[in-house]
Order: sequence, then structure tokens, then C-alpha cells
Amino acid sequence: MNNLLLLILCFVAGVLLRRFRRMPDNAPATLNSFIIHVSLPALTLLYIHELHLSGDVVLTALMAWIVFGLAAGFFWLLGRWLQLPRATIGALMLTGGLGNTSFFGLPMVEAFYGKEGLGTAIIADQLGSFFALSVLGITVAGIYSSGRPKAAEIFKRIALFPPFISLCIALLLIPVEYAEWFGVLLRRLGDTLAPLALLSVGMQLRLGHIAEHRRDLALGLGFKLILAPLLLWLLYVQWLGARGLPIQVTLFEAAMPPMITAAIVAKEHDLDPDLANLMVAVGLILSFFTLSAWWYVF
Repeated sequence: MNNLLLLILCFVAGVLLRRFRRMPDNAPATLNSFIIHVSLPALTLLYIHELHLSGDVVLTALMAWIVFGLAAGFFWLLGRWLQLPRATIGALMLTGGLGNTSFFGLPMVEAFYGKEGLGTAIIADQLGSFFALSVLGITVAGIYSSGRPKAAEIFKRIALFPPFISLCIALLLIPVEYAEWFGVLLRRLGDTLAPLALLSVGMQLRLGHIAEHRRDLALGLGFKLILAPLLLWLLYVQWLGARGLPIQVTLFEAAMPPMITAAIVAKEHDLDPDLANLMVAVGLILSFFTLSAWWYVF
């Protein structure tokens, strides 16, 4: 409950700081840069090192990749049918295909499933969502922002993406025991992610853009909050017959609202920033209701 209150408080604080002009206009860009270069790498180095692999790891890790693949196909077809701008399609793929499985997902999993579900949630986040963002998300952002970049350029963007670098380092360091002071340092730096991210989203929220983007917003959130978890439930439970707490948590993570970092990447690549930000902000609010419903279903 304390984690949820922190998220709400920081989001509201961001809205108020923008409303009363208490922060410079470039503050969100500064916060986003700190998140990508410091907070996320620290969190990755910490959580990956604490992973305990089990038989459900493959299905859990694949969840984010499957959702992103479904989103890419869905919004590509939708974009052609509705003749959407390339920037809008890219923004919908990123925010509709990647869930907020970390600083919103982890506290929500703990609130609904207890600490027993956190191990599965961390796998879904680190080996799933952020890995998919680092590889597929950056690739899609490059394609839809600058036409068709060469493979070497895409590889360079992926290789230089700080969360991806930290993920590779974290995997290599799994056998190495962290010094106590280093673990504390990573935890303190990682703890900055949630408040700064929600503060940034609140500062960028422009509810006046809802009317302008209402159709695209409804399509994006309809896919992310309803269609994507439904398809994963049909695949994992009805077709593969998977059961148990890890699968429930995996499906719950699939129902998370759009990832804040995905919206940051969309903004950095000039992919319909207003729509990307609305996907995160409105999705965050709606997910308090949709996640409760999915918890009951799962």
C-alpha cells in the first residue's frame, strides 16, 4: 500500500509542479535521462543478481516478447487500415507493446499476490520487458523515427542503450557475490526510479490532448489493458494448460499499463510524444480498475 501511495503522490506532485510552473520546462527531459542512465541500470544490476531460476522462467520471460510481437502486428495492420502517421504507429507499438512491469508492476504484484510473487515478477520485468525494450523497442523506435536504418545502426543503438549494457553485465555477475556496500548503493539508486518516473509523467501530462488523441488512445489502451492479457491467458492457460502462482503473476504482469520507459524512448525518437505520454498517464489511472478485474479472472 505504501508503494502505491508513493506512485500516486509523485504523479500528483508532477501535475502540480507543472501547473504552478515550479520547475523548468526541460525538467522532464533531465529526469528521463537520469532514469535511463542511472536508475534503470542500478535496478537491473540489483534484481538480476538476485534471480532464482525455475521451470516457469521461460514462459514468464517470453511473455513480454509475445505481447510486443502481437502489438507490433496489431498496430501495423491498424495503422495501414486507418492510415495513421508513422510516428503514431511507432508510439502505439512501444507503449501498447511494453508494460510497466517494474516500478508499478512490482508493488502491484506484492499487493495482490504477496512477496511470494515477486520472484516471478522480477523475471517478467528484467528478462522480459526491459530486455524486449532494449532489443525490439529500440529497433522499432529507430525504424519509425528515421525510416529504415541499417542493421549496423540498429545494433549500435541496442548495444549503447544503458539498460541493455547493465543487463549484460548483471548476467555475467550472477556468480559473483556483491559486497554489502555495493548492494546498498544499487538499491538506493534503483529506489529513485519510481518517484522520478511518476514525477516526470505528471509534469508532462496534458489532459487537453485527450480529445485530439481519443481514438488512438482508446485503441492503444484497449489493446494493452484488455486484449493483450486476454490473448496471453488463452495461450498460456487454455492452450498450454499452464497453472500455478508463477503463471498467474506472469499474466498479471501482462495486464500492466504502458511502460514509462517506452514512452521516454518514444519521446527521444519524436514518436508522437503527446500520445505516448497519454498512454502512460491515462493507462496508469485505468489500470487500478482493470488489474483488479484481471486478478479476479486469473
